[in-house]
Amino acid sequence: MADINKWKVLSLAALVVVVLVLPQVVKSSFAVDIFIRILLFSFIGVAWNLMGGYAKQLSLGHAAYFGLGAYTSTIMQVDFSISPWIGMVAGGGVATLASLPIGWLCFRLRGPYFTIATIATAQALMLIFLKFRDLAWGAEGTTIPNLGSSPLMMQFEGKAAYYYVVLGLLALGLVITWRIERSWMGYYLVAIGENEDAAEAIGVNAPRIKRDIYMISAFLTALAGTFYVQYIYFIDPATAFNFNISIEAALVSIVGGIGTLWGPVIGTVLLETTSALLQSWLGGSTGGVQLTVYALILMTVILWRPTGLMGMVSDAYQRYVSRKPARA
Repeated sequence: MADINKWKVLSLAALVVVVLVLPQVVKSSFAVDIFIRILLFSFIGVAWNLMGGYAKQLSLGHAAYFGLGAYTSTIMQVDFSISPWIGMVAGGGVATLASLPIGWLCFRLRGPYFTIATIATAQALMLIFLKFRDLAWGAEGTTIPNLGSSPLMMQFEGKAAYYYVVLGLLALGLVITWRIERSWMGYYLVAIGENEDAAEAIGVNAPRIKRDIYMISAFLTALAGTFYVQYIYFIDPATAFNFNISIEAALVSIVGGIGTLWGPVIGTVLLETTSALLQSWLGGSTGGVQLTVYALILMTVILWRPTGLMGMVSDAYQRYVSRKPARA
């Protein structure tokens, strides 16, 4: 067991070294952009996994909090010249507060009705921001002023700096998930995900636990929204409240393994890398091939390994551990 723990520590240390030196070794702007997208959607997947993975509350409306975070920081920057670093935290606070009434309404429903309610919430917010022409620039959106190299305003000349910012966000999400997973809240979330009625019967306050984890998930998702609009220098309702963000967050977690720490990261590496390579190789010559590959990967995982890729890794690890005493 000591050898296994030592191997885990060494593997984690090697992974940290690799991700830290990666943008310094790889000079291709296109490759670094792919790495940034992988880290960003890994972070969004980690945030979604707290709610959709551990508690098994299938939310497809996390684009609502992504957009609220993006718009809050952008309005503060463009209209009041407040740094996006401050706006990022403020956007997280706005998303957290918004999750309270949204959660209060949606958690009255279960199963597919809950999922539909979360989708409707995100779409309703998008329509509202489409009408706010004076405050939120309406359907036209706005371009974020380019200040050149201005780290205090979250603007950098090279993409490597953005890489490290989103890497820090992912590290934050993983640490929070790790702490929750090993706390009493983590056990309560698993109990709610398995059988909410049974969990309440043994004393778990399911509404409060779901509310609290929803707030944390919304806060983290809003941080991703701020980073994204700062990275692309543009915001409009279709971008900030894009339904694909919610779908992508769920897909990477399902493929990687819901309710696991590293599942969203592994799922994002597979799906985003595949998507980027297909776009690079095929371009616009073969329409729909990216979605076809996505569907094939998803069907393969669901039919062959419903617990995701992390389930396959976990099974292999358990077989390895069980065989060691026999060989000894």
